[in-house]
Amino acid sequence: MSKKKSRTKDTKLTNAIEATDGKPMYDESCKRILADKGILSWIMKECVAEYKEIDIKEIINYIEGTPAIGEVEIFTGKAIQGLSTEIIGNHNRKIFFDIRYRAFIPKEDEMIELIINIEAQNDQYPGYPLVKRGLFYDCMMISNQYGTEFPTMDYNKIKKVYSIWLCRNAPLALKNTITAYELNERNIVGDVKEAKENYDLMSVVMVHLGEMGDESESRMLNMLNKLFSEEIRAKEKIEVLENEYDIPTSEELESEVMQMCNWSKTVEDRATAKGMAKGIAEGRDEKALEMAKAMLQDGNELELIAKYTKLSSTVLETLKSELLD
Repeated sequence: MSKKKSRTKDTKLTNAIEATDGKPMYDESCKRILADKGILSWIMKECVAEYKEIDIKEIINYIEGTPAIGEVEIFTGKAIQGLSTEIIGNHNRKIFFDIRYRAFIPKEDEMIELIINIEAQNDQYPGYPLVKRGLFYDCMMISNQYGTEFPTMDYNKIKKVYSIWLCRNAPLALKNTITAYELNERNIVGDVKEAKENYDLMSVVMVHLGEMGDESESRMLNMLNKLFSEEIRAKEKIEVLENEYDIPTSEELESEVMQMCNWSKTVEDRATAKGMAKGIAEGRDEKALEMAKAMLQDGNELELIAKYTKLSSTVLETLKSELLD
């Protein structure tokens, strides 16, 4: 086989693995799990100041309707069904909130309404400070209220907004921390006391998750660390939610947890296979590749080939399909 032909096949192998890495499906499962009202209640208890003194079992009753998952466009605030939650195109960009919903707070003889956004973030350093993006999301949730929440210049009807960011893969210094960024009153000259509800209209909360074995003073962090751990199986996670956090697990939630764990395994396998493909392309695993080709041509089973070559099943399946072409 010529070097040119080998490089072509190796490129095809890498592209095939990249195209099926399962990450988008894993991310979608995570969002659907986070949108469960039982899990949202724990997030609200520790991240939304208005619920600090409210019993966790009551909070679930203050969540209105069904949280929108990837349905509300950030720039318009409109719910758009049937579109991807990702950016569409390079120029005509459509970006959607991961999760957005309304919640109520009992206050004296009335109910105060909040608009809450939850974002699941894997990349801690996407090229800009995430806090700035959170503030932008808050500003959009406020500006989008004009013409919907208050049709005239009645700014008294502006609803407070929260953008809560759940960040995985945080650096060590940030792990297991929760930090809120809010508007505060500061007198420059004189001593003025404005009613807090007139300016306390937005908050960004950065939640940096830790590892499964970490024990934090925050029960919510401990729950999320276990929920997203790759070391705990789906059945154990469901038991943790039920027994340690009194979260009622429906068939839908159980199904989503199972899917998330399956996709997590897929992402891990694909990443391993992708690295292996890169190694093959660079000639580091040429012996293993040649042995696999020979064994495939001899009709050996993939399990046996994987045992002797240490190549992943994904690499072997792709290689097998290429040899059949």
